[in-house]
Amino acid sequence: MAEKSAQENWLVTLAEGSKRLESKRSPDGKPYEVVMRHGSMHIGLYAPRSTDPQQPHVQDEVYVVMQGSGQFICGEEQKTFGPGDVLFVPAGVVHRFVDFSDDFQVWVVFYGPEGGEKT
Repeated sequence: MAEKSAQENWLVTLAEGSKRLESKRSPDGKPYEVVMRHGSMHIGLYAPRSTDPQQPHVQDEVYVVMQGSGQFICGEEQKTFGPGDVLFVPAGVVHRFVDFSDDFQVWVVFYGPEGGEKT
């Protein structure tokens, strides 16, 4: 299934996102699949296995934890997370998930201009 804009597909279930991610997961473990776009915003399902290879991103982002638990490092802070938690990361900030469970999955929303929103 091709990625759709939010205007074409305004509802994506976790099961649908998981199926799309797993169908495209490469042997090296591609952990992310975009499921929706609109303007500067794109939403994807992120589900790394064993390690989180992320680097800082050029847009602000929000994670919504759907399954699993672990620790999240954002800048100099580290906090425990679990299902239902929402995490914000400003553009350019070093961050990653560590010590996370095997069932870990988050929705991730990237939005705004490069360099992040100005307060």
